[in-house]
Amino acid sequence: MKGQNQASRDRAIYAEMRAIPPLFVRADGRNFKRLLSTFEKPYDEKFAKGMVKAAEILFLNSGFNPELAYIFSDEISLLFDDVPFKGRVEKLDSIIASFLASALTIILNFKDTIAFDARVIPVCGGEDVLEYLAQRQAEAWRNHINAYGYYGLRDSGLSENEAEKRLKGMKAADVHEMLFRIGINLNETPKWQGRGILIAKQRYEKEGYDPKLAQKVTATRYKVVSLWDLPIFRSEEGRNLIAQLVDC
Repeated sequence: MKGQNQASRDRAIYAEMRAIPPLFVRADGRNFKRLLSTFEKPYDEKFAKGMVKAAEILFLNSGFNPELAYIFSDEISLLFDDVPFKGRVEKLDSIIASFLASALTIILNFKDTIAFDARVIPVCGGEDVLEYLAQRQAEAWRNHINAYGYYGLRDSGLSENEAEKRLKGMKAADVHEMLFRIGINLNETPKWQGRGILIAKQRYEKEGYDPKLAQKVTATRYKVVSLWDLPIFRSEEGRNLIAQLVDC
């Protein structure tokens, strides 16, 4: 039996593929369009808070130690400066995806099964981290335009297919103008919708008493916080924020 188990392990595809940190693990919701059919459109704060809570639970209770997480829509990017399992990609992807799926199911009390897929994206330090986050934030803004554009067209009476076809032929400026005519200014929507949400570890000092030394002491502690009012990452303010949060 021992020999058979070894043979099975030897046949496992990609079992020894490893990634060296720093790296991101990006998890994306699978078929969430159907899952979220009863939620508010184009954005539902309850769902966003559920995604944030799932990420916070991963920070605190999963055995992983991410530096930060960036969330928009049904996507979570987790930055790691250190990873368990000696960086085995299949372990990182499968455990993080399954952990987030189970956490979100509990938080939002889903009755249907849900799933995330995950992938590993290696980065080369601070500037590379910033560039990755800036790219995902740009995608969040494109998603923001398209989501409001699609539901704006649906509200005007177009069917799902008609709205999708119309939107494909429109430039971003055209979508902005169309929405402005019906009273929606994308620059005035909540920032988290277009710029995403960051989860990070915030350092603080906690006073205590050391009985061995018979004196007061100060210890450094960390708490997990969510940032909903983000700057543009490529701006000076955004660069400074990421530099403060990232230690890799």
